[in-house]
Amino acid sequence: MQQEPEKSSSFRKTQVNTTTSTDNVVGKDSSIDSVLSLTDLVNVQSINPSIFVDLKYSTTDNFMKMKLYERLKTAYLQKDVAERLSKCQAYLSSIDSSLHLLIYDAVRPVSTQAKMWKALDSIPSKERGKYVSNPANKSLHNFGAAVDLTICDSKGKALDMGAQFDEFNEIAYPTMEAHFLSKGLLTQQQINNRKLLRKVMKSQGFRNLPTEWWHFNACSRNDALTKYKILDKEPKL
Repeated sequence: MQQEPEKSSSFRKTQVNTTTSTDNVVGKDSSIDSVLSLTDLVNVQSINPSIFVDLKYSTTDNFMKMKLYERLKTAYLQKDVAERLSKCQAYLSSIDSSLHLLIYDAVRPVSTQAKMWKALDSIPSKERGKYVSNPANKSLHNFGAAVDLTICDSKGKALDMGAQFDEFNEIAYPTMEAHFLSKGLLTQQQINNRKLLRKVMKSQGFRNLPTEWWHFNACSRNDALTKYKILDKEPKL
């Protein structure tokens, strides 16, 4: 979900369409795809339809239990990031042709980021930053340069990772896997599933967040600031 750090207590993000932040140049008849293209964002499934999408924040199946996206219904990323993710899918298919990447969240407007940050205001800012990036600092999600995802089978059933998406407890931390395995709270198969996801994503240079097994960054925040535009909010169409 987040990007450097993001989230807090214990919570959790299907195939879709999205939006960008520059509604000053968007006409009434513009589609979300064309609007997002103004910030160089592309529909991931237009690059590789073998990648599945279950956009959790366009549903109530998330830690806030409410729809956070009004018009975003599928996953959008920067074009070069989407192309790298497509190569990850090709690599996964070469390992097991029945498996697919399943995206839970991709580009996320800063306005949505702010709602998440405020929802966790009972947590001190420094600690909160482990789970949701401070909207003032921006998240790589805001650029379309981070992706939350898992692996699923051909029917869309996600592999068991031992912790739900948006799980705020330490059992979701990749850095704590050995500890929870020794305690019998994670199985070797669950860890192997996480390792497969990391292996596939690492093949194209994506970096896993230490506190979220599902979150992968395409680049650093500094790189994103020089290369990409920020999606401030969902545009009105």
